[in-house]
Amino acid sequence: MAGMVEEGALQEVPELEGLAQALEAAAGAQEKILLTLLAVAVVWGLRWLVLRLVTRRIEEPRIRYQWGKGSAYVAFVLLLALISQIWVEAIRDMGTFLGLLTAGLAIALRDLVTNMAGWAFILLRHPFRVGDRIQVGEHRGDVVDVRLFQFTLLEIGNWVAADQSTGRIIHVPNARVFSDPLANYTAEFPFVWHEIPVIITFESDWKRARTLLLEIVQREAAEVARDAQNQVRGASRKLYIHYGTLTPTVYTDVEDSGVRLTLRLIAPARRRRAMAQAIWEGILDAFAAEDGIDLAYPTRRIFSNVLEGKEGARAELPEALGGSAAPAPNPGTRGSEEG
Repeated sequence: MAGMVEEGALQEVPELEGLAQALEAAAGAQEKILLTLLAVAVVWGLRWLVLRLVTRRIEEPRIRYQWGKGSAYVAFVLLLALISQIWVEAIRDMGTFLGLLTAGLAIALRDLVTNMAGWAFILLRHPFRVGDRIQVGEHRGDVVDVRLFQFTLLEIGNWVAADQSTGRIIHVPNARVFSDPLANYTAEFPFVWHEIPVIITFESDWKRARTLLLEIVQREAAEVARDAQNQVRGASRKLYIHYGTLTPTVYTDVEDSGVRLTLRLIAPARRRRAMAQAIWEGILDAFAAEDGIDLAYPTRRIFSNVLEGKEGARAELPEALGGSAAPAPNPGTRGSEEG
């Protein structure tokens, strides 16, 4: 009988040891969880205090934003380091499992991983910064925020003309910086070329009109061209940007409805509409004072070669109306038959 009791006691010992180990592991995990929560509370509490001091002392929105983003990154790195130290033993014991889990998550959550890679690319390479005006794919706008998985644009254009704001907020996944072309309106060289076509009638004095337009565009854009020339020198240290001249000019061309005079000028990326308005007001005032210049518009005209055009290029009146039977030969063409 005594032997049977001793044997049963021996069988219960491993079970008691397993229970003790489980209780010890649970206590250790509980302690780590409490330490983790305490670390989160302390770090984010310190961040809150810092931001409160910054908000009281700094009025500039851009600097406030930079403090908010910078403190968030510092808090995240600090928390990551503290939590790693707290859970280092558990992580070491679960290394193989975590490796397999990470590989599975990388496949299942590849879009999120790509967005995180895009975030790192934005921070390290700076294809744009907060405040820049950019276009990525079909979306255009001012960058107002950059986060771990997406960046945010205040949209311009779309149904609104001349790059004005629509008021819509667009959230773009960070991965788009790898898959779509990205245009930056303001980085390094915050100017863009702008053209304003002005069409006048064929009967207008186009030489006089061109002189007036050149005076107007030089008056409105000469100072901007000087500023742009100075900034080209700075931008050329980082990028191969080279312009022979930045002075505004006027080009002449012909369209169906008249003579097209195109004003070409360089303008700040955010002031294209304001400059175009000032130039157009100057054009309307100048043309209103000129009796020999008219703006053209789509028209339907009937041209009589007998009555209009240069005299040497006119057709002769038909015989029934008092003219010769055959039209006068055109000196620039050869007759269809030879005698």
